[in-house]
Amino acid sequence: MKRLISRTAMGLAVAALAVGGLATTAQAAPAAAANSGDPALTDVYVWATDVNLRQQPTTDSPRLAVRSQWWADAVCQTQGQTVRDPAVGTNNWWTAVQEFAGSDIAWVNNLYIRGGVKIAGVPDC
Repeated sequence: MKRLISRTAMGLAVAALAVGGLATTAQAAPAAAANSGDPALTDVYVWATDVNLRQQPTTDSPRLAVRSQWWADAVCQTQGQTVRDPAVGTNNWWTAVQEFAGSDIAWVNNLYIRGGVKIAGVPDC
């Protein structure tokens, strides 16, 4: 009986750690420190939630992924389709980004990247 209680308690502890670990990982990822990616590229922080990553710098382009509050490497930036967000403003500058662990390039409108209309340190495409 003692062994059964011990196993049950251990199982519950492992399950709690696993669930807590997933929640912690999901929350900790956006807080990752800058300079974790390619040192030749500028790190940028996408501050908004549920940001669409696009194949091209336009909202008509296919969505490749959706991300929230995360750091990425900025490859370059260019003018594209103007995006109007009543809560944030208007901007036609888009930045090509890649995630620290990946090589795929996706486009994010600069409205959702910390730094303003044009992101300092990110070259034009």
